[in-house]
Amino acid sequence: MTKVGFNLLAWSAKVSEDMFPVTDRLKRIGYDGVEIFMGVSDEKAYKQFGNYAKSLDMEVTSVIGLGPEENPISPDAKVREKAVERIKWFVDCAHEMDCRLIGGPLHSAFATFANKAPDEDDYKRSAEVLSQSAEYAAQSDVELAVEAINRFECYLCNTVAQMIDIINRVSQPNITAHFDTHHANIEEKNIIQSIHNVAPVLGHVHISENDRGTPGDGHIPWDDVFSALSEIGYDGWLTIESFSRNDVDFANSINVWREYSKPWDVAEKGFDLIKKMKKKHNI
Repeated sequence: MTKVGFNLLAWSAKVSEDMFPVTDRLKRIGYDGVEIFMGVSDEKAYKQFGNYAKSLDMEVTSVIGLGPEENPISPDAKVREKAVERIKWFVDCAHEMDCRLIGGPLHSAFATFANKAPDEDDYKRSAEVLSQSAEYAAQSDVELAVEAINRFECYLCNTVAQMIDIINRVSQPNITAHFDTHHANIEEKNIIQSIHNVAPVLGHVHISENDRGTPGDGHIPWDDVFSALSEIGYDGWLTIESFSRNDVDFANSINVWREYSKPWDVAEKGFDLIKKMKKKHNI
């Protein structure tokens, strides 16, 4: 059966003791786990958080972002080497907190554009970096779930078709697809068909409303989404990702200029929606 998670980015991009009370409350609501953004360079902080989550019988997943100085598709081999080393560091941190899944746009640097369409060389370089990273991650039993994100945040991988192509180029069992309903709402011709298309390599799902607010308050067709996930036999994480301006620096970095929903409204109402959909669609 699927598990239900909540991404702590609704409160902060930093992992610290400040997130312990938030994790407590998410546990009381009924969540199986929390998802963190690896945004601080402090291995001890991740280990401490992992231990705390474990004490609550909560699992941890994570998401990451890469900068231009560590861009997997850079023509500069030294920059690509930095990308591999950075992903390896993320894997080490994940291992320290017993986190088995790292999602996000691992294929290329976030919001880094080349003023051209992606070409074959870009995809080859991305696959090369991911292949080296996957080999390392496999030693710690960590899955790398590659996410397609919208055209305003990335130019290499916007669609499920592009995501599948990258994953097939790597062709390693611990490289899977990270499907996000928010991005799919922008980029896919048909969200439901895209779920069926990605089924063979699907490893992680973000439950995100079209405006990044409370799932169920927007126009994502949740009945159809959960029906499709049930039809393909998906049994991974259903993790809510929503943003706010609570962490101002992070909000500014991803162009979040307004409040979409109050984080606890997202957490409570979103959980109720997922619980209802899980029961209705037997997922």
